[in-house]
Amino acid sequence: MGMKIGKEKIKREKGYLYYIGRDGCVWAAPMKSNKRGKKKKVGKEKINKKEGYLYYIGKDGYVYMAKMKKGGVKRKKKGKKKR
Repeated sequence: MGMKIGKEKIKREKGYLYYIGRDGCVWAAPMKSNKRGKKKKVGKEKINKKEGYLYYIGKDGYVYMAKMKKGGVKRKKKGKKKR
């Protein structure tokens, strides 16, 4: 679970994908199924982003942040072949 950081409630519309842009504002972009929609800025609140955190809009409409886990697949180092 994340920590609630947003104070402004975002009202969602069907057919849009919501995300926090580089400027810190919440944006709504139309999904492929929404042919007539256009990209638009939603809300007035700006979020200061920190590195290593994931930002998302929860079901209740507020912005949350969660620490990203370090993980992934560890790969072998490529070295020179011995002859």
